[in-house]
Amino acid sequence: MSQTAFFPRPAPITLAEVARISGAQLAGPGATIDALAARTISSVASLDGAGPDDLAFCDTFLFAERLATTRAGALITSERFAPKAPAELPLLIAPRPALAFALVTRALYPAALRPQPLFGHEGVAPGALVHPKARLEDGVTVDPGAVIGPGAEVGAGSVVCAGAVIGPEVRIGRNCAIGPGASLTHAFLGNNVIIHAGARIGGDGFGYQPSARGHLKIPQIGRVVIQDDVEIGSNTTIDRGALNDTVIGEGTKIDNLVQIAHNVVIGRHCIIVSQTGISGSTKLGDFVMLGGQVGVVGHITIGTGAQIAASSNVAGEVPPGVRWGGSPAKPVRDWFREVMTLKRLAQRRADDADGTQGTYEPQDDGGRGA
Repeated sequence: MSQTAFFPRPAPITLAEVARISGAQLAGPGATIDALAARTISSVASLDGAGPDDLAFCDTFLFAERLATTRAGALITSERFAPKAPAELPLLIAPRPALAFALVTRALYPAALRPQPLFGHEGVAPGALVHPKARLEDGVTVDPGAVIGPGAEVGAGSVVCAGAVIGPEVRIGRNCAIGPGASLTHAFLGNNVIIHAGARIGGDGFGYQPSARGHLKIPQIGRVVIQDDVEIGSNTTIDRGALNDTVIGEGTKIDNLVQIAHNVVIGRHCIIVSQTGISGSTKLGDFVMLGGQVGVVGHITIGTGAQIAASSNVAGEVPPGVRWGGSPAKPVRDWFREVMTLKRLAQRRADDADGTQGTYEPQDDGGRGA
């Protein structure tokens, strides 16, 4: 099978430009700074896979052992790890090497930042179905097979990929990307929003009223409001509100396979990791972080800056700024103490079972007797 570069290597850039983009400081023995600045790299790679034209980075002891054998053309690292690098390797010193490396990678590969048109075209492609009453600003790209309903609006610079469905009256801001097969109904999106493939935004929430004749479906007549700079992963679902809106705050990043129920309000710059489920009418403050597979019950508040460990079950109010984990979730210290207590009890039970607990072993008294 032929080797395909889905993201072609960009044109070479100098280390001076790398330093400008990343904010790192050039360093390296045996050459002047001007000579180092003139050297070029044309891509980025891992320490193990980098070649002479590649930029790599190192910011942990886990990778520091590999520094001596790297073949990279240049390295972004911190002052701590710089002495471990080969003497001839040009260095760019940064307080946060991973961040500096990310800035360079973004500059070299902008197409990797969001879903791209599958046909590589501009404008509305043949095979797209755009209702005559939809409004598209200049510079919108619509792939074949995409459907845009009546009254929908899409802002300049936005991309609607193949198979995506934009429902009636939906509003999509500028420079957004709607991935293949995603669907948006009953939703307002701000600017610079990224919706990855297969996401479902604006479906009706899970609301029923039990009765003697079965479960009576409750109409869900709210909306989904997604603010600027939000990113939503593949196959994530966000339900519209029952009466009030479901809201995703500015800058929040949501992983794949997350379920967000009706009337949930998520603050700004939150992180929500894969397979998390948030029940209806829950509120998250700003900068909340939920690890993978977290379950959150409905009608509670998780305070600003709180962090919940992976696989935890949040069953009550969470104060701001805390770190909780476990099931039900509690302060991390309490959780770890409980885990260690259970471990000691289990070990004691095992010792009792094999007869090693409570047995008397005579001690050498040096011949003095009792």
